Amino acid sequence: MPNLWTSLLALVAVVAAIPLSLWLLRRSGMAGGRPTDLLHTVAQLPLSASQRVTVVELRYGHTARWLVLGVSAGRIDALATLDAPPDVPPDVLQPQAGTVDQLIARWRGGAQL
Repeated sequence: MPNLWTSLLALVAVVAAIPLSLWLLRRSGMAGGRPTDLLHTVAQLPLSASQRVTVVELRYGHTARWLVLGVSAGRIDALATLDAPPDVPPDVLQPQAGTVDQLIARWRGGAQL
């Protein structure tokens, strides 16, 4: 009987881990759209709990435009429309990457990047 309970508990843990991992993946931003899609988010800056500025890239043909949007709970406002730069620096697409690298270096006792 104890083996049955262990197996059942393991099954419940695996089934519960699936939606949890999907939620974490979505919250981390790694489950976003591919760059080849028509629309994808370039960057976001939270201003408050319910407001943020978002830069969305709109691709059509060989051209791309950036839409700077003010997003709140009740509305979305276009703040600016810009031509997308040909090459976007990686630190713009992943601004947290430098911070994470610095924290890892500090944790390992190495110099900051």
